Amino acid sequence: MTDMLVRLYDLAVDWPAVMAHQQQGIHYRQPLGSEVDWIVQWVGDRFSAGWRSEVAIAFTQRPPRGLIAVQEGELLGFACYDAAALGLFGPMAVAEPHRGRGIGRLLLQLTLAQMRSAGYGYAVIGWVASEAFYAKTVGAMPIPDSRPGLWQTALRISRSGS
Repeated sequence: MTDMLVRLYDLAVDWPAVMAHQQQGIHYRQPLGSEVDWIVQWVGDRFSAGWRSEVAIAFTQRPPRGLIAVQEGELLGFACYDAAALGLFGPMAVAEPHRGRGIGRLLLQLTLAQMRSAGYGYAVIGWVASEAFYAKTVGAMPIPDSRPGLWQTALRISRSGS
């Protein structure tokens, strides 16, 4: 999988879609400190131990480096940055039953806007599974020769712990 680059100074957020989601009771916000352990567990249960670790790093920073999507007290998805490396967006995911509603698209746009507000001019989206999604949603461009990138020397930890 390749890495992609986003020009944050050209970033557009679909504010009408954000407002439409708010009318449906979907809210995008930073996690509260009291929610972080629960969110980290939720990510670990649904995705991977690596993502669990990265979410813990991003969401224990003050201010948190990322956002969650919430509806009626239910966590729908999350996006974060500065977890694996500074300036790196991700991970991001939406719970299976809530996919296809535009939540991931808005989490991406709003979290990148948060990065822009923090002073970043560019963001790297690491280890992209769907280049078409990121290119269409935020104008991301593939970074040549970025595979395997940051994770080329990552530990390969077995489930048995050995």
